[in-house]
Amino acid sequence: MLIESGAHRAHVDPGVLLSPAGGAAPSFLLKGVTIGINFHWERKEDQRFTGALRLMARGEQVVAVNVVPLEEYLASVISSEMSASSSLNLLRAHAVTSRSWLIAQLDRSRSLRAGGKRPATVRDEPGVRVRWYDREDHDLYDVCADDHCQRYQGITKSATPAVRKAIDETRGEVLLYDGSVCDARFSKSCGGITEPFETVWEEKHVPYLVNIRDTPAGGDESRVADVSAGPAAARWIGSSPDAFCNTTDREILSHVLLKYDQETTDFFRWSVEYTQEEMAAVVRDRSGVDFGPIRDIVPLERGPSGRLKLLRIVGEKQTLTIGKELEIRRTLSRSHLYSSAFVVERLEVRRGVPGRFLLRGAGWGHGVGLCQIGAAVMGARGIPPEEILTHYFPGAVTRKIY
Repeated sequence: MLIESGAHRAHVDPGVLLSPAGGAAPSFLLKGVTIGINFHWERKEDQRFTGALRLMARGEQVVAVNVVPLEEYLASVISSEMSASSSLNLLRAHAVTSRSWLIAQLDRSRSLRAGGKRPATVRDEPGVRVRWYDREDHDLYDVCADDHCQRYQGITKSATPAVRKAIDETRGEVLLYDGSVCDARFSKSCGGITEPFETVWEEKHVPYLVNIRDTPAGGDESRVADVSAGPAAARWIGSSPDAFCNTTDREILSHVLLKYDQETTDFFRWSVEYTQEEMAAVVRDRSGVDFGPIRDIVPLERGPSGRLKLLRIVGEKQTLTIGKELEIRRTLSRSHLYSSAFVVERLEVRRGVPGRFLLRGAGWGHGVGLCQIGAAVMGARGIPPEEILTHYFPGAVTRKIY
């Protein structure tokens, strides 16, 4: 996506721009668009868009970029990230969250183009592979249309009065902290505790992206929201604590989750099991390293929600420490694990080599910032969007900046 309010990057070949013409609401159709790339819900769908279409060459491929006004982009985002039938409270809260994130990314891009320091996103040395993935991966456009940035799946899903009302009523409204627009992150389910920014991305403290208990004020939030110690993480992941996102209410879930997201029913607590042969093949294929038989998978460092920041894979041929959160999730799954908040059980161990591995986990996604399912429950309970936002982004305030 190239947001119409920003100038195109001068150092990039502008390609061919196709502008819509004729009709009251001209649009174009892209067929066979892949969504959920490399995740367990990956599939293809046809998508219709408004705005202009820029076609750009990258090697032997053609990249399709939609040039679209910011507010029109947001109408699609809040309908692609969740159902357009969600409560107005949730749609408004997510509109402010998504608008804040986008403006923060555009500001960040302008800073980098002006000579700002680009943070390292890779630490690759003998025996250690630490990577994280952020918006700096993109250079031909402002943001991508998939889960890597924000889901943006065209106009078909956004054609509801509630979506238009949420966008119109929050137009220009963002989250601010200390006078700057917040880099407001979100994920599907925090699993009961949100995770600080630095566990997942750059090693810097972001005061409004911290660990909180996903419970009403005065409730379980009075307890320390930190289960990073090994035994505490195991107890937490093995429990079913009270949390906004701990819900099986099908009506709420059908409103917040798109149809393909509703295929994921065990998002709050989940498990996956591998045979020795399956585990060895998965980590070999996903990491490019032949470990031989896997002797152990050792958690080294966790964030406060129990999400792993560093993990050691011990094989008979190789040993490798990996991180951060997304790298761990992709290395231990053909798609991605639901989250990196998991504990490992070694089963049927013979001569130090397990015959099976059981991974028991919590939450869906990185867990930083707004918890979408938790926010959906709050919205369904009549909690206004301002309270939803201050719950997940403590210390931030909402302001209309245009």
